[in-house]
Parts: sequence; structure tokens; C-alpha cells
Amino acid sequence: MITKYFDVNPLEIEYGKTDEAAKILLSGGLVAFPTETVYGLGADCENKDAVKSIFTAKGRPMDNPLIVHVSDIAMCEKYVSHIPETAELLMNKFWGGPLTIVMKRSKFAIDEVTAGGDTVAIRLPSHPVAHALIKAAGKGIAAPSANLSGKPSPTTAEHVKEDFDGKIPCIIAGGKAEHGLESTVIDLSGERPMVLRPGVISLDMIKELLPDAVYGGGGEGIPKSPGMKYKHYAPDAKVIVVKGDMKKEAENCSGKVLFMDYEDMRSEYEEGSFLSVGQDDTSYAASLFWLLRLADSKKADFVLAKDPRGGMPVSDALCNRLYKSAGGNII
Repeated sequence: MITKYFDVNPLEIEYGKTDEAAKILLSGGLVAFPTETVYGLGADCENKDAVKSIFTAKGRPMDNPLIVHVSDIAMCEKYVSHIPETAELLMNKFWGGPLTIVMKRSKFAIDEVTAGGDTVAIRLPSHPVAHALIKAAGKGIAAPSANLSGKPSPTTAEHVKEDFDGKIPCIIAGGKAEHGLESTVIDLSGERPMVLRPGVISLDMIKELLPDAVYGGGGEGIPKSPGMKYKHYAPDAKVIVVKGDMKKEAENCSGKVLFMDYEDMRSEYEEGSFLSVGQDDTSYAASLFWLLRLADSKKADFVLAKDPRGGMPVSDALCNRLYKSAGGNII
């Protein structure tokens, strides 16, 4: 398969390119596209075969639900049975943006998207290229992150190309993802608002509108959100999160070791062994997946990642992704 590669400037969109990509979607093909969180691997959310092909391409378990990306609230209304007042509050504040809302599904939200559950996850991205693609398609786009299942999520089109060049019909390049972490997911289908996956929009930010919102959503049954059931975000190198002395821990590692730490610690490491996460947890989050992929390109055996400093809105989400990438290896 020859993959079409469209370079689209988010500030000056060439709509002919997004229109052509939308035609690929509507014909049953997969299109990788940029969002403000990470790149997504999209299919027509109403086409069962197309949605199934996402799981095949990624090597993703079929019981892991997908998020439907929409271009406006009217499109959202098609896939849910009812938009609760709590959802309207969040939509008015955070859409478009990195917030996914889980609501009761309508008949147009197919089992292949919802993993057979009675809810559907919906998001309205703020990225102008994503918006143009969805609008051109005229229907929702089901899309997980555009990476092989379990690997670090892609924050550039080059990351997508590494995993899917020659395997999917189309990749749209639209610059580096702004946030670098997947969206916050909140479930509004139950009695109490429940954050299933932390993201850039923090629980505290949500509680300003919905004071009774809490973290939760584990346990048995069909997951309502991606990222709740399987190991994620892991590079080939072994990731260890270190709360203490990074260099001391390196003595226990045999092979090539790279250190992920804050920029103000650069002088502590030998040149060539240091991967800067930036000045704070916001920059750490935005660069996390990019750095994990960089570590693999450098053939690292171990990545020792500094435990996040905390205290920022994104810190919980950063810890969530980093700890999962380490598979619980925290020292």
C-alpha cells in the first residue's frame, strides 16, 4: 500500500487536502490526523468494517473502546441518546479542547466503537486541521492514538510514519501536538461525574463546574474509556521512574542508560546521556512521548525518568502516563 502524505499548515489550511482525506475516510479507509493532544488514527465511526480495521492496524484489543471526534455539538447529538446538563456545562467551557465526555449512546454509536457497552466517548478537538477533516467528512471520526498498540503515542507525523507508513492510506501532517498527552475523559453516564483518565484539563478544573466530580472507573466489566485496561505508552527500552538519586540507580542498570530530567539538572549528567523534559511538568508532559520515542531511536536499554515534581494542573496526567510507560517500575 502506498500511503498518501498531506502536509497541512494549521494556520493556512489547504481544504483540498482535507477534503481528499475525508473522501478516503468515507470510502472506508484510515486517515491519521493531528489533534492538539496526540495524532489520531481515524475511521468513519458509522462504518463497522472501517472501525474494525483500526484495531487490526494497531494490534489493539477489540474490547478497548474508541473516542468519536466531532466538529460541533449538533454532530455529537447524533451519537448520544441525551446530553445531560452537566455535559453542557463542560462543553461550553472546554470544547473544542482536550476533554472527552462519556454519555449514553444512541443507535448511531455502533458496538465496534463502544466495545459493546451502553455508552460512547465523544470529543470536539480544537486543532484546526482535525476540525476541517471532521467537517469535510460530515460525520464523526472514531480515532484512538495513531501508534501501534502499547507504544508511546505519536506527537508528530513522523512518529505516525514510523508505525504506519505503507500500512494505511493517508497521513496528514499538521505540526507537533501542543499538549502531548491524550484528552481527559469524564464519565457523565452515572450518578456522579467520574474522571476515568486524567489529562491537561485537571480534576480541579472540572470541579469548578461539577463540585462532586471524582477520579474513578476501575473494576470489572466493559471499559467506558480507552487507557483503562491495558499497558500503554511503553518504548522498547525499560523505563524506570526514579524518585531519588538517578545516577545511583543507574549503577544497577546494565547497558545504555539515558536520563530524563528537568533542564535545571542538565549539568549533573554526561553529554549525550541527558534528555531534557524542560522546566516544569507542563513541558514534561508535552515532551514525554516524543522523548520515549527518541530514546528508542538512540537504542537505549534503560530510560531513568525523574518523578514529576507535581503541583501543576497537568501533573496527575503526566504521572498517569509516565507510570504506565514504566509498567509500575517506580523507585
